[in-house]
Amino acid sequence: MKNIAIIFSILCIQLWSAQNVYLTKVEKTNDNTDKFFYRKEDATEDAVYLGEVEVQGFSKDDALIFSLVYKKAKEIGANTFQLRPFENVDGTPQAFNAANYKVALYYTPKEKLTARHGEMYIFASSEKDQKISINRKDYTISPRSFLKLKVIPGEVYTISTKKLLGSTVKIQPKANEDNVYFQISSLKVKSDNSGSGGLNLKSGDIIGLEKSYAEFLSAIYQESKP
Repeated sequence: MKNIAIIFSILCIQLWSAQNVYLTKVEKTNDNTDKFFYRKEDATEDAVYLGEVEVQGFSKDDALIFSLVYKKAKEIGANTFQLRPFENVDGTPQAFNAANYKVALYYTPKEKLTARHGEMYIFASSEKDQKISINRKDYTISPRSFLKLKVIPGEVYTISTKKLLGSTVKIQPKANEDNVYFQISSLKVKSDNSGSGGLNLKSGDIIGLEKSYAEFLSAIYQESKP
């Protein structure tokens, strides 16, 4: 019983530390009803710095971390963000650490946001390398990284996980359409709710992502070169 209590306490500490997202600095607040939360380009003009969020503790649940950061951002009216690295003693930026990082929050007028189109992003969230095929060309994406490819408007792209029971999707990007974003997950085993009492197996899923969440992942994941 004592061992169980210790294990439970450790798990609680791990879960708590993985979800520590603090609004550590507030310079200004802004009134707006923008639902989006896009990544800020370095050269964006008229972006107003509002404050800063710090993420403490690593979590595999990136969607949860994003939702916590998003909530803090909306408390002060932010609609754009940028990673802000910690600095070494000599003032040089430290390498990104997924267990502890800062996110600078901004308000950027919609008309100043740069349109982003002509690219396809594919994120790998699993703990192992993910192999996929795009129009019969094979790629390997490392854990917590993403592949960025140029796409041609009007051309059909077939994305496959190349596995038994895996997923296949087809897209046809349009001219001046926003970038497209997908996330690939590994083998999933879940209970069968059809009444037969068995298991559903799927060797790989391809899921379309909302732009705000995808741009957050593009900031905290590593880009994998084709």
